[in-house]
Amino acid sequence: MKQTVVVLFLLGSVLISPKHGQADVPMPCSTVLEAINEVYPNAKGAALVYKVKLTPSFPRTSLSIHANHLPPPTSLGAYDGFEGFAFIPNEISWRFRLYPTPIEGGPWSGKVDDITAELSSAQIEVRLSNSQTGVLGPAVLRSSRACR
Repeated sequence: MKQTVVVLFLLGSVLISPKHGQADVPMPCSTVLEAINEVYPNAKGAALVYKVKLTPSFPRTSLSIHANHLPPPTSLGAYDGFEGFAFIPNEISWRFRLYPTPIEGGPWSGKVDDITAELSSAQIEVRLSNSQTGVLGPAVLRSSRACR
């Protein structure tokens, strides 16, 4: 009798649960940024996405990127740095500068705190950039999954 009650309870909680069948990744979340080009096998990064309340108005979404073992940007063309780039296809995009650490060959990092859109289907990338011309180059790293 006790086994039947336990089985019914477990079955009921699985079937009635509002989360059952959802594949959403809750916030905060992080995603790995993988190298686009196999020539740079050590290049990797991580993006952290979470809600922040920095003003009395409604919360915003913060996106920060930390990227390691990137090639020198000048070795890939007329570029002098990297930018974080996030976009929702056919909707909106954000770009922000990544800054190198003072360590030789150290990581690049940066953040943006004023995103108001949901990033459920956003693609996150690290791209080459030219700070003098404002030209955004091709992606070097790309997210492996979307943050929801």
